[in-house]
Amino acid sequence: MIGYLRGRLFRKTPQDLIIDAGGVGYRVLVPISTFCRLPDPGEETQLYIHTHVREDLFVLYGFGTPIEQELFEKLISVSGVGPKVALAVLSGIETDDLLLAIRDNDVARLTRVPGIGKKTAERLILELKDKLKYITAASPMSAPPVAKRDDLLSALGNLGYSENESERAVAEALRVNPEAQLGDLLRDALRAISRR
Repeated sequence: MIGYLRGRLFRKTPQDLIIDAGGVGYRVLVPISTFCRLPDPGEETQLYIHTHVREDLFVLYGFGTPIEQELFEKLISVSGVGPKVALAVLSGIETDDLLLAIRDNDVARLTRVPGIGKKTAERLILELKDKLKYITAASPMSAPPVAKRDDLLSALGNLGYSENESERAVAEALRVNPEAQLGDLLRDALRAISRR
């Protein structure tokens, strides 16, 4: 089992990345929160890894902080929640907001995450409330200085949105809160698209 990777960031997209560690390129799937804190390709990076093994599948999931990894592992322990849904949850809500929503029985907050319906939100609360009592959210690391607009457009393009709707959504997100972290801006842009 791989639990940690450190190496040169060979390639990154909002869905996955490749880390060159000792001459081997490891493909790692990451949530948006982790993607937004990654350095530029060619630079050194490190990730906490969850190795997901099934009889026909071997997938690495990477996280910038131990709490993200722990939350991912708690999420996939919930009946009916697989790795894809768990990544969507971590991409759609900050870790401290997720913890608060579960502790406060805030179904409405959880259902605002794309792909999470009322029944799944209720199940998350029911199955995780006691398991998450001891977890304290850490402040997210600052994203490295990057061309936010280009990264946002790239992320939305990789998520399947058209160039026109991406341009409008990114412009709106940057106009409302230009100093926000990349992850927050991406969420704002996604909200702007969903309102259209």
